[in-house]
Amino acid sequence: MVHENIDVDNLSVTGAQPVHADQSIPLSYGGDVIVVINQAFGPKGHNLVGLNGVTFDGYPAITLFVRGGNYEGFVHLSPIHGDARKFGLEELDAGTKCQLFCPVSRTPLDRVGAIDGGPAEYCALYLTPKLERGSMVYLSDVWDHHHSRIVDHNELISTWVAAQSGS
Repeated sequence: MVHENIDVDNLSVTGAQPVHADQSIPLSYGGDVIVVINQAFGPKGHNLVGLNGVTFDGYPAITLFVRGGNYEGFVHLSPIHGDARKFGLEELDAGTKCQLFCPVSRTPLDRVGAIDGGPAEYCALYLTPKLERGSMVYLSDVWDHHHSRIVDHNELISTWVAAQSGS
């Protein structure tokens, strides 16, 4: 049965296990399920996956433009949910409050707001070109605050909270 709210043209399910040079970083969770974001749209509809050739374990990165502290620049995030790897703005200190933008239009990402009473407010990346509020990835606006959520059709399908002090 095909559900009308699933973008089947861009859905891929694979049994392939990504390979990571540092085997201490977990890329899978119970039952070896890996959630990979293969498309993520900014507020004007630009796909932010695969913009520049940066990959993580063969999967194209999600690219954002970030301002924080006295720094700004492109940041490439792993599209593997639960993978904290990123490339760019390494000089930012953990805990820095940031502004997140679409790297194409430089439009600020839509705000979702605070969720868990923590230091972060969340910004939205949309999972389909329809830019529906019920199908989003919630990203923290605090540098190295590794909390995110994936919501599809208003249902939480994945959540990640890093096991670190102060989380």
